[in-house]
Amino acid sequence: MGKDKFLKGALILTVAGLMVKVIGSVNRILLSRLLGGEGIGLYQMAYPIYLLMLSVCSAGVPVAVSIIVAEKVAKNDYAQAHRIFKVTLGLMAVFGLFFALTLYGLADFLVSTGWIRDSRAYYALVVLTPAVFFSSILASFRGYFQGYQMMTPPAVSQILEQLVRVLVMIGLAYLLLPRGLEYAAAGAAFGAVPGGLTGLLVLTLFYRKARKEWKRKIEEQTETVAESVGSIARRLVLLAVPVSCANLLIPVTSSIDMLLVPNGLGHAGFGVEAATTLFGYLTGMAQPLLMMGTIPTLSLAASLVPAVSEACTLRLSDEILRKTGSAFKICMLVVAPASVGMWALAGPISGTLYGTMKAAPVIAHLAPSIACLGIFQVTTGALQGIGKTAIPMWNMLFGAVVKAVAAWQLTSVAAFHILGAAWASNLNFALVAAINIFFLYRNGIPFPVRDSLKILLASLCMGLAGKMAALFFMDKGSIIVTLLAGMVVSVLVYGTAVMLLGCLTREEAVQLPVIGKIIRKFWK
Repeated sequence: MGKDKFLKGALILTVAGLMVKVIGSVNRILLSRLLGGEGIGLYQMAYPIYLLMLSVCSAGVPVAVSIIVAEKVAKNDYAQAHRIFKVTLGLMAVFGLFFALTLYGLADFLVSTGWIRDSRAYYALVVLTPAVFFSSILASFRGYFQGYQMMTPPAVSQILEQLVRVLVMIGLAYLLLPRGLEYAAAGAAFGAVPGGLTGLLVLTLFYRKARKEWKRKIEEQTETVAESVGSIARRLVLLAVPVSCANLLIPVTSSIDMLLVPNGLGHAGFGVEAATTLFGYLTGMAQPLLMMGTIPTLSLAASLVPAVSEACTLRLSDEILRKTGSAFKICMLVVAPASVGMWALAGPISGTLYGTMKAAPVIAHLAPSIACLGIFQVTTGALQGIGKTAIPMWNMLFGAVVKAVAAWQLTSVAAFHILGAAWASNLNFALVAAINIFFLYRNGIPFPVRDSLKILLASLCMGLAGKMAALFFMDKGSIIVTLLAGMVVSVLVYGTAVMLLGCLTREEAVQLPVIGKIIRKFWK
């Protein structure tokens, strides 16, 4: 597997992602209790529009910048790497200001034309405009650090940004609540502004700290060829636009469930209340577990992009195969047991987290999506690393169409009902993952099928053992004890099965961040 910086970077981003998710979950609970359904509704009318504007403006920038900077760093052309950063920073400042002003100008239009049904959401939308500007500039810094494969600065800024955002949201919502829900919702929305500013300040401090080393490397350079601003901008656009479009397809894919699933359930004979309840099991309970389960693979993909781009620039074919092979294997070692574990322990998970067992069937049937989405994310990182950023975008568009057809057809059948929507998601993610793998093969990068089958077998052994343990403890203790027992047995069986089946050699295991040192001591 080799000792790769990108594995350490992936671990750093994973920890940061989990911390951000935990902070966000606490925030949702506190904000919901503080504002109630009506106040949260006002907030939710404004925030998705802000996210949409931000996606259009800067979603693809970190990936694009990290690819180009990694190429320059691979050639030891630190002067051009810094020039690309400065050009990107200037461009994103202009774009950020433009889109911030656009959002401000659209706020009144969206309310007056009825796109936003409640006029009280106007205040929440307006206060978000500065956040677009700060977040756009922030994207340039993140891409620059990722291009150098320095993942700690983006991770730290991400955590502190979320922490400040949540503290300000709760604080302002509480202080402004006596003046009315619309002001409390605006106060909550405003949290994105100091949050974005904090993230920007943190990365600026990291930049100032690293700048001396970068400046020394630039001064030691003997030669460099300066690219024009137009050339840099054109390359950024060609790389960033497909990534941004793919990012825009994520809410589009999610809206398929919102638009088609309740209607499909109604067509199958379910009443409005029953359909809404089933829809809540899918989107409010099962899907958040899916997103949580793929945080490691999303981080692995982000870390893989500059690593592959660097190897691709130097035309090191063996290095590309080694890095992608390591990433794919780590991906499977994470997502296969996560999927099987979510299926095997769906009941205890549902009972423990949500206080009801009724969501368990949906959680179990959505479990394959963790593996399929995780594979799609990591293979997307590999494709982006070799400069094929448009392929995942077209894949996602095709997958969204397939999901729309499948969601309607399956949920309209009473025998499938909400489980049909879960399998529509499974089909969508499996399809786009398979297409990514096909295009990687076309570019000479194979997916480790044999190792993946071994890992899947180890995961199935784990799942059966975990399920039997859960069934044994079901009537002997609380639901939490049942879940913990199932998890402990699953971990022990999975670790044993992985070693017995040869899914991971000792040489590969000792290269893993953090746990590699432990494995080196005990696995002789």
